[in-house]
Amino acid sequence: MHILPTISTLFIVISAILVGFGWYHIVKGNRETHQKLMVTGAIFALAFFIIYMSRTLFEGNTSFGGPESLKLPYHLFLFFHITLATVGGVLGLVTLWLAYKQRFLKHKKIGRVAAIIWLLTAPTGVVVYVMLYLMYPGGTTKPVLDAIFGL
Repeated sequence: MHILPTISTLFIVISAILVGFGWYHIVKGNRETHQKLMVTGAIFALAFFIIYMSRTLFEGNTSFGGPESLKLPYHLFLFFHITLATVGGVLGLVTLWLAYKQRFLKHKKIGRVAAIIWLLTAPTGVVVYVMLYLMYPGGTTKPVLDAIFGL
């Protein structure tokens, strides 16, 4: 079992659950609970990102080990997931910044979109994890730092 991918995937799922509950609490008018849940969700998302980037830099990315007939659909799905994660992460940071600056009208408007994207990102990340580590275990590519520096 690959422990770091499992932990990082768990962190993204926890992050999305916290975002969902945070959204629920702001709708109910519980601003303080909303804030705590959203900040904790952001911390779990950051922990995911740190693990993911560390693995990418020092270990490398895991290549798809499934059948050739699924390679293109998998890569298209992966591109969709990466796009969602990137947009969701950027919008999440913007949303946190707007809340910190107490610009709540913009925070609310952008936060809705960020939350929806994040709630889509987590399940697509789980699908990527299942395909890479459970259904079709692949090999590991060369670490990015080794490729850059010719090691």
